[in-house]
Amino acid sequence: MAAQEEDSPVGISADVVTNHDLSYPIAIGYDVRQAVAEFVRSDGRRVVLLHDANPSVARIARRVGRSIGKGRTLATLGFALGEARKRLSTVERVLDALIAAGADRKTLVVGVGGGVASDLFGFAAGMFMRGVGYAHVATSLVAMVDASIGGKTGVDLRGGKNLAGAFVDPAAVFCDVSALYTLPLRSLREGLAEIVKAAIIEGDDLFDSLETLSGHDFVRWPWADVVAAAAKVKTAIVHDDRLEAGMRELLNLGHTFAHGIERASHYRVAHGAAVALGLRAAGLLALRTGRFSEREHLRVLTLLTLFGMPLQTSLDADAVLEAMRSDKKRRDGRLRFVLPRSIGDVEYGIECGDRTVRAVLSRLRWAPSSARGR
Repeated sequence: MAAQEEDSPVGISADVVTNHDLSYPIAIGYDVRQAVAEFVRSDGRRVVLLHDANPSVARIARRVGRSIGKGRTLATLGFALGEARKRLSTVERVLDALIAAGADRKTLVVGVGGGVASDLFGFAAGMFMRGVGYAHVATSLVAMVDASIGGKTGVDLRGGKNLAGAFVDPAAVFCDVSALYTLPLRSLREGLAEIVKAAIIEGDDLFDSLETLSGHDFVRWPWADVVAAAAKVKTAIVHDDRLEAGMRELLNLGHTFAHGIERASHYRVAHGAAVALGLRAAGLLALRTGRFSEREHLRVLTLLTLFGMPLQTSLDADAVLEAMRSDKKRRDGRLRFVLPRSIGDVEYGIECGDRTVRAVLSRLRWAPSSARGR
């Protein structure tokens, strides 16, 4: 993507925006280095900077490190990440590296990277010496609107996705919107699926704005505003249900299907693509159970299509259903789903039998019908 243009279709708020809905600040801006440095200075602790070893992320981490200053930084450490490395073995490597860097209970860990970095580094910080402070500099759209907010951290096990983890609230989150202009379209689409999910939960204001923006090239999007709007949906829900005792399940819209698709594909299907497929599947299931309208289902599918998201898969329905059975949201062996009643009206805790779920998964092998949106 090229540099931000001045004639974006929606006004740009380029300054850092601080969100106070949660107990920690969420800063969103086109250059958050100074905000990170000021936070570290006010915090007073020395820092270990952890980052994804991806070259573009490593460059951002080095710039953040220079802003913080050598006097505050014990070490800057890079790790090869990705979903395949989101494992306890990687956490152990991070913990060993923190020890080698001289970290102690008063150290602040600052992670730089996308969703996997947020999940894994946050989990490691929560485990190190029974918990040290953690702040995240989000460099991907998924991390900005979802993974870095809410305190969920963890790693995958052989039995399923995110099955080992803990709630570890960050000390602060910094969304470096300028990083989005370095991402390939594939990575942007990862986060767009989560933004569409947030829009289905929130309702017409956000959904309408996405439909308007879908006619513009991504380079002209007011990304700070888009990130802030999507993050606001999550912060409001997390504020009311931090530990997922109830309504926080709304944020799993499409994800029971998505996690099964990821696992059945051996993670060859990327998270964003899986979420898009999961949103279609959730809509199909809502249609079959009399909750959703054909018109609104088609509206969701149209938006996903305009964003270039996949809506069909060749994966075997039984293989996906078997993978879904490892989902941590099961109750007494039964799968639970989040389903839309309309755009802006979503319910959670819906149990459905295997036959109905298998029928929905079988439909994903076929492209949606333009006439019926299925």
